[in-house]
Amino acid sequence: MVSVVFNQKGGVGKSTISTNLAACCASLGFKTLLVDLDSQGNSTHYAGIDLTENTLTVADMFRQVVGFFRTPNKPIEFVQPSPFENLFVLPASSELSELERELESRYKMFKLRETLKTLRPSFDYIFIDTPPNFNFYSKAALIAADNYIVPFDCDAFSAQAIIHLLDNVAELKADHNPALSFLGVAINQFNSQAKLPQSLVQELETEGLEVIRPFINATVKVKESHSKRVPLPFYLPNHKVTKQFHGLFKTLYDNEKVLSE
Repeated sequence: MVSVVFNQKGGVGKSTISTNLAACCASLGFKTLLVDLDSQGNSTHYAGIDLTENTLTVADMFRQVVGFFRTPNKPIEFVQPSPFENLFVLPASSELSELERELESRYKMFKLRETLKTLRPSFDYIFIDTPPNFNFYSKAALIAADNYIVPFDCDAFSAQAIIHLLDNVAELKADHNPALSFLGVAINQFNSQAKLPQSLVQELETEGLEVIRPFINATVKVKESHSKRVPLPFYLPNHKVTKQFHGLFKTLYDNEKVLSE
């Protein structure tokens, strides 16, 4: 399964959700790949990957497809092992921003799908973290994926904004990836004691949007795990929010009918 965590808005928890879902998967014994397509590299950092001058990144992989490498590397050579068992990362690079225009002008949007097709047999699950806009890399991820999840952080970001996002993805789906499915909205930073988060979730459901349960509660422990660069399933395996991430993962699992296969 290849699953994309995507939202056109920044700061909604894309990296937190994609990294912790991947970590949940890895902690359950599944060989898992986390692909970071955001030039900020938050998922790469959170997953404990230290980049050196010799580290091959997803930017190098894209450079290769536009002919910058004389001797091509195999896709698996761009994958880096994380400090955590079963969790591997195709790391981001700040150079992604510089490459984007060149890749777009050469119509290389399908190259990620080709790369992941080669990598799929080596991994049980692949999660992709995307930039906070509907750009080349987000589109490449959605073309390469089986499904996608939209994170929602319970601020004033409206249901209508998500509907607009879904309309954009629907057009790309029709043109390039008819099998792409929408798994639903993942609620992040939820506060059950506050009225606004509850009303915003109700608005999503009133609009007929699939809201994935359980919700992920707001907690300082998420920031702690970020600073320590240890995803929650490895940092605090018994914490309430870690269990919520495991529940979220199981819900997505069940949606894909993988548990019974």
